[in-house]
Amino acid sequence: MLKAALNPIALQLGPISVHWYGVIIATGVVLALLLSIREGKRQGIEEDAFYDFLLYALPVAIICARAYYVLFQWGYYSQHPGEIIAIWDGGIAIYGALIGGAIVLVIYCRRHFISVWHFLDVVAPTVIMAQGMGRWGNFFNQEAFGKITSRAALEAQHLPAWLINQMDVNGAYRVPTFLYESSWDFLGFALLMLLRHRRHLFKRGEVFLAYGMWYSLGRFFIEGMRTDSLMLGPLRISQVLSVVIFFTALGLVIYRRQDAQLPWYDLKENEKNE
Repeated sequence: MLKAALNPIALQLGPISVHWYGVIIATGVVLALLLSIREGKRQGIEEDAFYDFLLYALPVAIICARAYYVLFQWGYYSQHPGEIIAIWDGGIAIYGALIGGAIVLVIYCRRHFISVWHFLDVVAPTVIMAQGMGRWGNFFNQEAFGKITSRAALEAQHLPAWLINQMDVNGAYRVPTFLYESSWDFLGFALLMLLRHRRHLFKRGEVFLAYGMWYSLGRFFIEGMRTDSLMLGPLRISQVLSVVIFFTALGLVIYRRQDAQLPWYDLKENEKNE
């Protein structure tokens, strides 16, 4: 017996619908902010810097995430312009958000005389954590899924019934690629949190570059399993970006390691360099 899909609306306040998608993303942003502030204190970055950065970056990231998605789905949105701003129904691209946020971060750090690489190192683990949480917004909206599969195949993965039921999209069970990416992101978050203070492991900037390599590697393979990818001709845009990000980050690690004066990220070494 098929079960009804979960309601994507978390709360109804008169004419205002509060969607789980927004609740989950907002929760991820708040947790990322709190964890960044905590690490920032250890790294000598003032708490207000994170609040100020978020104030500028959040709206820009949302706009860029939506613009990125709409751009590559313009065939549809050109015929439905009233839906362009309907982000509560899903349809935002994380790569667009990251591009927008990165631009704001560089400008903000330059204007406030903060090391861009140092700031990126502090926030990188919390960003991938928020990305992992955000995928559960896709779960409630029944999006970011893969090919048609069977209930038996999903049960063979030892998934709970409530998750399997939600993977029944328009009468067909789908591969839960949102879950695979979320799990990959959370694993990356755990590894970065465990390793970033290990003495003489990361040079400054390499926590962020490790994040870029980790995320793009997983995204490349998981994107290949999805059936709702943004396309440019025969190419999946996210796969192309993943390749570019991975090899760019790897190249930067190799190039920057040639600088013997580049400080280590770990706390004790940073204290010596201050």
